Amino acid sequence: MDFLPIRRAILSVTDKSGLADFASFLSGQGCALVSTGGTHKKLVAAGIKVQGVSDVTGFPEILGGRVKTLHPRIHAGILADKDNPGHLLTLEELRIEPFDMVCVNLYNFADAASKGLDLKNAVEEIDIGGPCMLRAAAKNFHTTLVVPDPVYYPRIQAEITTHGGVSLSLRRELAAETFARVSAYDDMIARYLATAPL
Repeated sequence: MDFLPIRRAILSVTDKSGLADFASFLSGQGCALVSTGGTHKKLVAAGIKVQGVSDVTGFPEILGGRVKTLHPRIHAGILADKDNPGHLLTLEELRIEPFDMVCVNLYNFADAASKGLDLKNAVEEIDIGGPCMLRAAAKNFHTTLVVPDPVYYPRIQAEITTHGGVSLSLRRELAAETFARVSAYDDMIARYLATAPL
């Protein structure tokens, strides 16, 4: 599809700049919002209607937040190709709602590493669920929008306002940017682990 309507979105961001305004815009367009931890608290405090991830998965956040979004009700909703009738049938049979947008930016590992944390504590700042969601949405850019940075909020809002959805060209651009960012993130962690003292 060329212009993708954004009817359901998951938001899980470290950089919360512009978040409340963006989420408010989406909500005003009739988009249902799902979010995690600190993002959820921020949106609730701003008076925005949002569903917690645990309410979607039916499972609590566990292991000190290490496991939140790693669940079929999240990833099937992101990875389902909405142009594939078989995928849509599977979602219907399992009562899984698809996502149209994944708005995620990652834990600031560079900041954590620069603080001189010991290795055991530094690895707690390695994002796992975020890159998984970003990669899933970027892979599925034909029918899902991935948003890796607040800098893209105005362009997305402009397209939704003008066209009622987000163009395939912008979705592909953000998918490519997302894979580049996740690759750089993984490279940074790999270099840190190779050189940090045990």
